[in-house]
Amino acid sequence: MTENKLVFVGIIISSKSLSELSVHNGYIAVDYGKITKLGTESEYEQLKKEGVFDSYKVVKMSSDLFLMPGFVDCHTHAAQFPNIGLGLDLPLLEWLNKYTFPLENQYGDIKYAASIYNKVVRSLLINGTTTASYFASIHLGGTLQLAQSVINNHQRAFVGKVSMNIENDAGYYNETKKDLEETENFIKAVLDYKNDLVQPIISPRFAVSCDSALMAGLSELSDKYECRIQSHISENVDEIKHVLNTFPCCKHYTDVYDQCRILNQRCIMAHAVHLSMEETATLANRGVSIAHCPASNTRLMSGLCPVRKYLESGVVVGLGTDVAGGDNATILDAMRRTMDVSAHLELMGQSGSALSWSEVFYLATLGGAKALKLDHKIGSFEVGKEFDALLINVYETNGPIVKFGPTYNTPQERALHLLQKFIYVGDDRNIAHVYVKGHKVKDVLEDISLLN
Repeated sequence: MTENKLVFVGIIISSKSLSELSVHNGYIAVDYGKITKLGTESEYEQLKKEGVFDSYKVVKMSSDLFLMPGFVDCHTHAAQFPNIGLGLDLPLLEWLNKYTFPLENQYGDIKYAASIYNKVVRSLLINGTTTASYFASIHLGGTLQLAQSVINNHQRAFVGKVSMNIENDAGYYNETKKDLEETENFIKAVLDYKNDLVQPIISPRFAVSCDSALMAGLSELSDKYECRIQSHISENVDEIKHVLNTFPCCKHYTDVYDQCRILNQRCIMAHAVHLSMEETATLANRGVSIAHCPASNTRLMSGLCPVRKYLESGVVVGLGTDVAGGDNATILDAMRRTMDVSAHLELMGQSGSALSWSEVFYLATLGGAKALKLDHKIGSFEVGKEFDALLINVYETNGPIVKFGPTYNTPQERALHLLQKFIYVGDDRNIAHVYVKGHKVKDVLEDISLLN
């Protein structure tokens, strides 16, 4: 449902930066999907007396609720959701050939694609993912069904038709000319929807599946239509060896993409587990972002990504669930695993690697928005930004968090207490409302007394 004018009063939390949270008891006003006012509770009461909010629906949150920005998933494979939890005992390249390519090849069936993709988008929204960057399959018609599912469910997303032209055991690839033609047709079709929530993203799978001619052609399309571009880099040691054997004229994996002009400020690369210092510097200089995918990096035994090192090198990092290499579609899980991986690196002697709960909150919201070059629109609560938000009910009756009593002395401490509980223990049951550009796409708050 859509409420054209909304005011939320209560605890409001978002990130200002990796090291700074914005936490206050106050109000936020939303007009036709955009944030128009922010302030304190006393300012709200004064404006209310003046009649400023007479035409607004007012949502007064109880002391156990808070409002936060929606989650941003910078990397997931919509076509792979039926395989979630399967084959994760295999290394990457074997897993792709045995499980992934045969599944993705089914999306030439448009009816099958539509049925799966609608479930995928709904699942992510229910789990609080208001923005996602999707890989689909190599099929034009099937991938357009994903774009339609995004529009129908009112999610914000980048949707990519996968490009790959190197033969594999599953027979899952396209000829170069066909792929480039269909990619351009896909871009045009999505742009013709004229829906600002869904945008095309060019998606060469990775250098194992794409030759130089295809990647160079995709780069030209990215420039022609000013499209984002996404791919995978340095995920797995065997993958890296394969790429360097295939492209012997390149000094490292990053150089393969750089020579094909893939790397630019519109580009986001998933994984980046094994980058050298030179490669890291190249990504930083080109303005390329990284989608950190801790679940799949661990499950497929690819390695432990040094996120802190990349952040300190000036690379923007967001989080990705990377289903079905990842076994959980919620960014909450990605946040927890990001903390675990960073702590493991610290325990292994990489001092300063560990990331805190407030830092992963940033990566899941504003950091992800920056990685996708959407931070001018979403990721935090600022006047002029669009209202992508989650209303969190920390002590939901049937949820995972038990209320034992207060452990705080000030409203600020209470807010931080609630946020930490949600990050470490919460799940989709604690996400009462989900809003995308002011449009409510989830409402499961059963206890109306929590909203006055």
